[in-house]
Amino acid sequence: MPRHIISKKAHRLNEDKDANPSRKKEKRPNPVLRLLAFLLTVVMVLGAIFLIVNYDKLNFDSIKRWFAYRDLERGDSGQAESFPFDGDSSSTFASLDGDLLVCSTTGVRLYSASGQVYVDRTVTMENPVAVAAGSTALAYDAGGQTLLACRNREEAFTLELAEDEEVLSADVNGKGWMVTVTQESGYKGVVTVYDSQFQPQMQVSLSSRFIMDAALSPDNSTVAVLTMGLTDGTFTSQVELYPTAGAASDASPQTTCTVGGQVILDMTWDDSGIWALGEDEIYHLDDSAALTGSYSYSDRYLKGFSLAGDGTAVLLLGKYRAGSTAELVVVDTQGEARATMALDEQVLSISAAGRYISLLTADQLDIYDQDLSVYHSLEETQSARKVLQRSDGSVLLIGNDTARVYLPQ
Repeated sequence: MPRHIISKKAHRLNEDKDANPSRKKEKRPNPVLRLLAFLLTVVMVLGAIFLIVNYDKLNFDSIKRWFAYRDLERGDSGQAESFPFDGDSSSTFASLDGDLLVCSTTGVRLYSASGQVYVDRTVTMENPVAVAAGSTALAYDAGGQTLLACRNREEAFTLELAEDEEVLSADVNGKGWMVTVTQESGYKGVVTVYDSQFQPQMQVSLSSRFIMDAALSPDNSTVAVLTMGLTDGTFTSQVELYPTAGAASDASPQTTCTVGGQVILDMTWDDSGIWALGEDEIYHLDDSAALTGSYSYSDRYLKGFSLAGDGTAVLLLGKYRAGSTAELVVVDTQGEARATMALDEQVLSISAAGRYISLLTADQLDIYDQDLSVYHSLEETQSARKVLQRSDGSVLLIGNDTARVYLPQ
C-alpha cells in the first residue's frame, strides 16, 4: 500500500481519537482524596450514631437560650434587670413563650422578659389561677365567672358565665385546645372542650358524681375527667376517659380507673400519660387510663409539688407540717423514686419543666436535673419568693412586686 495512503489513515485515526474523548485513557482518581472522602463519611456516620444514642445526655439548651434571649441585657450572674409587675399576695403566675403572665385579684397582665406590657386587663377575681402550655395561657377566677386566654401576646378569648354558674377549673394542652369544668344548675359538674380556635367541640354533664378537674390528651382526641363520689357505698376518686369527637353529653366513659379513696389535688396529662396527685399518694396512668404505678407518702406531709417534668413528678415531703426538714423526691411513671435528696433549710418554691427542677431557698437558687445532680446554682436571688422553671433551663425569679429572668451560664 502506498505510504501516502497509510499516512492519511493514521492521520484520520488520530482525528477520531481527539473527537471522541471517551476513547482517551481515563484518569484514575487520586487515592489520597478517596481515602479522605472515606474517612469523612465514617466520621459523619459515627457522629450521627453518637447523637442518637446520647441525645438525652447532651444539652443544647444553652444554645437555645442564647438565640432566645440574645437581645436581653443581663449582668455577670446571668440575671436580667428586674421589672415591676402589678399584683398582690394572692397572685398566680405562668410562663408563656418566655413571657410572664400575672393573674391577680385586680386583673390579668402579660409581661415580656424585659418588662414590656402586652396584655393589661382589669378584672376582679377572688381566687386567681394561671396555667399555660405551648403558646396559650389561661387566667381564671376559681369559683367565679371569668376566664381569659392569651396567645400571641394578646387577649385571644374571654369566657363570661352567668351569675348562677362557676368556673371550677380550666386547662390547656400544647396544641392550644382548652377544657373547662363548670358548675351549672342541675348538674354536679359540666366539662366543655374547646378547639384551638376556642370553639366548643364536646360537653360532658354529670349528675351522679362530682366533677373536680379535667385534662386533655396531647393529641386532642380524649379528655380525662376527674370525678368524686360513692362507688358501692365507698368514697372514691376516678379518672374517666371520653372521646372529644362524637360523644354525647350524657355518654358513658370509654374507660374508668379508680385513684384511691382520697381527694385528688391536681391532675395533668402530658406525653408520658396522666398524673393524679392525691393527699397521700400520687398515681400515674397511661393513655388508656391503666395504672402504671403509684407512690405513697401517707406518713409524710405534702409541702410542695410540680407535675411539669418530662415523665416525672417532683414532690417536696416533710415529716412535720412546719419546719425546714424535708425531702425532695423525683417519681417516675412506674411509681418509683428516681432520686431523693434530704433538705434542712426552708424551701420557698419548687418548679419543674422538661429535664430541669428548680429549688428556691432564702439563700440561693439551685437547678437540678431529674437525677438531682446540680446543673447550676445562683446565690444572689435578690429576695425572690417564687421560681418558675422553663424547659430551656432558664428561670423566672419572682419577688413581691418585681420579676426577672435568670439564664444559667
